[in-house]
Amino acid sequence: MKLQPDRIEGVNAIFSTTPDAVSVNNQVGLQQWRSSVIVPFKGEVLAWACTRFEDLRREDFDALMVYQPELVIFGSGSKIRFVHPSLIRTLIDARIGVECMDTLAACRTYNVLASENRRVVAALLMG
Repeated sequence: MKLQPDRIEGVNAIFSTTPDAVSVNNQVGLQQWRSSVIVPFKGEVLAWACTRFEDLRREDFDALMVYQPELVIFGSGSKIRFVHPSLIRTLIDARIGVECMDTLAACRTYNVLASENRRVVAALLMG
């Protein structure tokens, strides 16, 4: 599903998504991510070390603090799963919002917030 017609200048945008991959930024030779990925509002898009919901650790979410987001959109894969508060305690204590949804919904939500110039980070599990 194509989500974004054009790249928002200076902001990472999720261009398209399928159940097992996302493409970030509308550039020649779209970069497809088929494994877990972190998409920050601005900056480099990076692979996310965790691959399965069951293997999530507090450190996986603590690593998102470097982006200084106001909100983290967590895509939990093909179905919605909620992260235990102990895993996101650092984010909660820093008053950073965390929203959990399936990965396809997370991609759409991320694009809306990024287009509003919000400091948002998408942390996406594939599959």
